[in-house]
Amino acid sequence: MLLLDGDTDLANVSIMLGLYPERTLANVVAAECRLEDILLEVDYGLHILPGASGVQECMSMEPEESFRILRALSALERRYDYVITDTAAGLQPTGLHMIAAAELACVVVTPDPASLTDAFSLIKVLKRRGYRRTPSVLINMAQGASQARSVFQRLDSAARRHLQCSLHYMGGIWRDETLRQSVLNQRPVALLPVSDPSCRQFTTLADMLNVRLAQLPVRKAGIAAYWHSVSKRQPARAQKADAAVSPRERCLQAVGELELVLGSSDESAMLRYVAFMRLFALLGRTLDNDTVEIIQTGLSAIAWENLSQEQRKHLAAHLRHLAGEIAPTDLSPGDTTEGMQNLPQTVLPEPFYDRISFGDQASLVRVLKEQPSDISLSQILRALADEKDNDA
Repeated sequence: MLLLDGDTDLANVSIMLGLYPERTLANVVAAECRLEDILLEVDYGLHILPGASGVQECMSMEPEESFRILRALSALERRYDYVITDTAAGLQPTGLHMIAAAELACVVVTPDPASLTDAFSLIKVLKRRGYRRTPSVLINMAQGASQARSVFQRLDSAARRHLQCSLHYMGGIWRDETLRQSVLNQRPVALLPVSDPSCRQFTTLADMLNVRLAQLPVRKAGIAAYWHSVSKRQPARAQKADAAVSPRERCLQAVGELELVLGSSDESAMLRYVAFMRLFALLGRTLDNDTVEIIQTGLSAIAWENLSQEQRKHLAAHLRHLAGEIAPTDLSPGDTTEGMQNLPQTVLPEPFYDRISFGDQASLVRVLKEQPSDISLSQILRALADEKDNDA
């Protein structure tokens, strides 16, 4: 098995195996050594090619020199049953090319909201660049099978809704003390007895990977052949600008990222308050017929049946108050619509923000930040209003 380490600092290899290579693929590109000279050989049939991201440097070389390196890489990869590429984090062109060159792409995600957002952005960029295969997803550092499946379903749902693509669930790796100790001991848990729970996770993952690979068609060309085709297209691609993304696509992508963040953050209450206040402020800049229809459609999409009786009464009072605020004042009794006739003549006073009731705005924001996330904004405003009444 050959591991192409696409991260130039080799952080994972040095931690897990205690290897500190003196030369990488960049030295081969600079004609300082041969490809075979930089291979790192470890036990159990694993060989490591450090600095695989140096392949990108071939793109700026003369075709003869580039072909020399890629031909050596092609001969090297034919010696192995499996070639695994570990790409660096981020959306750099080198990492995207490595994903495109692989037979199977596996995105490693943690339950952290930032990791979910980064994974969604990576899949989005891949789809924009024409990636047609189905990416697999591995959930790392999960608390258990239930959380791993939940994290995957959240990402898959966002991809289906906003990118029109589905994802493949590869499995999950649970967080435990054995994994932490394996890093300190520089000994992978896969080398532990099969009966060990941590080792068994990776054994199961390897079985699932074999099943997944068996379902895919055999690639006709390897990694080196892909990079050679990229090098030949490079001049033409440099002259051709990327196609502009339509406003609709940008909007759907932004909504997908917002959905991931709001659905997984511990500070979801405050984040939702900020997000929706800014969205409604944006809608309020152009109050035309289309904007009114958007607001009406959004209100009709809310699952009102999930509200408790108290919440329904409270919200209904606010909506009646809002209807009274926006009702035309110059209508004669004969012009009044049926809906306006049904409105109550008097509306019970409900708490709403003003300086007299709630004090300085900065103080209100400070109070909001100090509240637990499970307390609604309406409860906080009602409590502040009651305090003012008691003081009076």
